[in-house]
Amino acid sequence: MGWVTGISVYVVVWWVVLFAVLPWGVRTPAQPEPGMASSAPERPRILLKFAATTLVAAVVWLVIFGIVQSDLISFREMAKPH
Repeated sequence: MGWVTGISVYVVVWWVVLFAVLPWGVRTPAQPEPGMASSAPERPRILLKFAATTLVAAVVWLVIFGIVQSDLISFREMAKPH
């Protein structure tokens, strides 16, 4: 895996993990302020979610990198016509 491919895979993994992490711990206010959506979270804690996303994405990327580098699953062999 080249460095451009590695960065591209990490970015895609990071976004997928972000969408999985965003709903964690969301609580809506009992009495929303006027003009605010009733579904808006009280404390979104977005920086904490970005940090968790970065850590989880790094672990997932390392697993993907390990699989690709070890040829445990050979994507090049799968692509060859038989």
